[in-house]
Amino acid sequence: MSDAVVKALSELVPGGVTLGELDRGGGRALRWVEAGTGGPTVVLDAAAGTPALTWAPILPALAGHVRVVAYDRAGLGMSDPAPRLSAASAVADLTALLKETGQGPCVLVGNSWGGQLAQHLAWTATELVAGLVLVDPAHEDFDPLLGRIMESAFRQLLVLHRAVGSIERALRKPAVRSAVEVTDDPRLQDLLVQADLACYARDHQIRTAMAETRVPLRLRERWTKLQAQIAAEAVQGEHRVVRGAGHYIHRSRPAAVTEAVLAVIERARTR
Repeated sequence: MSDAVVKALSELVPGGVTLGELDRGGGRALRWVEAGTGGPTVVLDAAAGTPALTWAPILPALAGHVRVVAYDRAGLGMSDPAPRLSAASAVADLTALLKETGQGPCVLVGNSWGGQLAQHLAWTATELVAGLVLVDPAHEDFDPLLGRIMESAFRQLLVLHRAVGSIERALRKPAVRSAVEVTDDPRLQDLLVQADLACYARDHQIRTAMAETRVPLRLRERWTKLQAQIAAEAVQGEHRVVRGAGHYIHRSRPAAVTEAVLAVIERARTR
């Protein structure tokens, strides 16, 4: 699985990517891919149930300016599952990762659930954070009911696909859509699809993805209002709305996210 991800991203990112691993004890490891040079290191934390591969659309552009680390949370993608999944364990893993890879304070980029984890880390380990870029981040004030409904529906759909032997076909469709967003090269698209399928090939990856869909959700208007509040309360905070981009802005509008990250990097370097 790690080979498939590294191979696909190495074809996409000039100079390739390398695989990193951090022993978290108990026979489990966190794993990541990294590319580029220069500081501050940028660490990418994906949405609920989503592996590091989701950052493929912005990795090449960022790696041309700075060192970038895209990691898989416990149980997702290339990383081993944790004995118990919680927000606290996820923040502890992220803290350990930054201490291991950061080479000083990092710029944290988090999408959705990854954005909420990035905020928690910034509150508890300020010395590790040079800046935050929150891409449609989750918020603890969101109503968890819809998240539970989504998890239940996802689980039932997965059981149905397994019963009729169509699980790979079901996973392939979104993988193909994601690959097409990244490149128009058919050979590279195929590599990205194979890497994506590898990130959901094991039972623990599916279980973790389902568990993380408990991230609370609410109506768009409420979500955006809370995000604006986060930016207003931050030092040099700025709230940008990317119209029509959807939830995974780094995939639908990669240039907008890349621009925001580079702006925060420049501020961090200036400070």
